[in-house]
Amino acid sequence: MLRKNRLFTPGPTPLLPAAQTAMASFAMHHRTADFRALFSRVLADMKDFIGTKNDVLVLACSGTGAMEASVSNLTSPGDKVLVLTAGKFGERWRDLAKAFGCTVEVISAPYGETFSLDEIRHKLTSDVRAVYVQSTESSTGARHDVKGIAKLVRAAGDDTLLVVDAITGLGTTHFDVDGWGIDIIIGGSQKALMIPPGLAYCAVSERAWKLMATTTSPRYYFDLRIERKAAAKGESAFTPATSLFAALAAALDYIRELGNGDLVAGREALVNNAELAAQMTRAGAQALGLKLFSPSCPAAALTAIQSPAGFDSGAIVKEFRESFGAVVANGQGEMKGKLFRIAHLGYYDYLDTIGVLAALEHVLANVTSKPAEYGLAVGAAQEVYARHLQRESASAVAQR
Repeated sequence: MLRKNRLFTPGPTPLLPAAQTAMASFAMHHRTADFRALFSRVLADMKDFIGTKNDVLVLACSGTGAMEASVSNLTSPGDKVLVLTAGKFGERWRDLAKAFGCTVEVISAPYGETFSLDEIRHKLTSDVRAVYVQSTESSTGARHDVKGIAKLVRAAGDDTLLVVDAITGLGTTHFDVDGWGIDIIIGGSQKALMIPPGLAYCAVSERAWKLMATTTSPRYYFDLRIERKAAAKGESAFTPATSLFAALAAALDYIRELGNGDLVAGREALVNNAELAAQMTRAGAQALGLKLFSPSCPAAALTAIQSPAGFDSGAIVKEFRESFGAVVANGQGEMKGKLFRIAHLGYYDYLDTIGVLAALEHVLANVTSKPAEYGLAVGAAQEVYARHLQRESASAVAQR
């Protein structure tokens, strides 16, 4: 049979066709009135996508660039910061803070788990300049309690800032950025926004802008103050990724259509889509007797599944690719060979979810050499979907 290349990884994710068309046909110079109009419109729309009234900046880099900017702009060498880490990307916060000479206090949770709010409360002393955390730890499929963490940070006072890596969280998790008091929240283009890698974006609070005036860490390309001044004129400080901006505009228009012309409603629909696909995927995996890696705090962006005992997850990843042209992700770091990750953020739908679970039934049979019980995963997922439709129908009737 034909084997279409399909991405089921937590980034890059499948591309929105309209965004591909926009990129392919875009030939606008970035220092023109037309591009400034596009640039300003995209920044305004990004506020609605993130759910904030704060300034939003879009940078030509990967999400890690915006992570670095949130360290270099908010800290001076010797500043004490609190890093919450439970996976490879939490460890990236730790390493970035050390690279800029911060005194790093670390709260660690085992891979696949989340943090104790009591321990965070205990570590939040008055000299902590900033707290750095993921919303979704995409190396493990765990979701952290950003709302609970934000409440603790805000109770500590305005001198402590909260920075959230929501690179796989935005578009898969409901946030109240301003209401919770998140000072910088970071996203990436290749996740729920359904376009290629190359853009990072962040919303920055007034508390954070005020602090930047006093910090002394070196910065140049990632000086957010310069970007803010340029954005006010409808420009970027440096050459922007013009074709990716065209793709981003198309993606935001698509999300608006999901909300029947309302971008905020479209964002909510996108998040709910990821939540439903995640529920279906978890049910399908468990129906096959597989164990979830983060059962107590599962994310909507992806599902991490433990490999069957005695089998390397690399064999499962390889079988997906060779039999179906499908790309799922292996574990990272110490979890490589122990788990595989199936994403469902961005341009994923019901048929993608059913298809990857049907393929998983074949893959497990081939890898483990055990007789397959076809339909177990698919049936479990369909039951989740059917219950969802019943709830939606009942809700619609109640609102009439």
